Amino acid sequence: MLVPTVRVVKWCRSTYKKDTLTSKYSSNPSYPAGVVSPSPENDPIEAAVVNWVQHGWEDAATPMSMVTSVMRVQQLLAADIDRVLKPFDVSFARYEFLRLLAFSRRGTLPMGVAGERLQVHPASVTNAADRLERDGLVSRSRDVVDRRKVIVAITDEGRKRVDAATMELNAYFQSIPMSQEQQGELFAGLRVLRAAHGDLDIGCAGEGSRD
Repeated sequence: MLVPTVRVVKWCRSTYKKDTLTSKYSSNPSYPAGVVSPSPENDPIEAAVVNWVQHGWEDAATPMSMVTSVMRVQQLLAADIDRVLKPFDVSFARYEFLRLLAFSRRGTLPMGVAGERLQVHPASVTNAADRLERDGLVSRSRDVVDRRKVIVAITDEGRKRVDAATMELNAYFQSIPMSQEQQGELFAGLRVLRAAHGDLDIGCAGEGSRD
């Protein structure tokens, strides 16, 4: 059983102070409100906003900064998560798989249902299950009724591993320097984008699942 002590990696707080914010750009309707004095050493994305505006792409400046920021933050968060999970020898994808199984009533799910709930390609589910099974964290078997279905089940070791990892991840999640309100607003905003891309139109109900 792996139950390591993990030093939770906390986000570095912004070096911007409230009294250093400037209205140089927020007072100009051509610039997005809240943009501080651009400087590559402070924030390259803010500098990019200024370049967009100066080239006459004002309407695209704010969307560009939003998309670029989301992509950059994804890189930062992924690196943090990798560091937290490294002592448990699971990737975030395999952690999510284990957590999904642990949440199910019997600790089992058909492979197809697991893929739908994880929102990943069937090949990715198979690869994750292969590695987890080699590590003794899950087992697979054929459905007794429909032999075409493969059922994946979490093992006792898998449950211990994912529970220990969850404790460390929760500590990391709670260390993020944003208020609950800010996090809720961000989640709601990103959910709009997910819905626009059809990300929410999935079979979460898992018809016919044996969970």
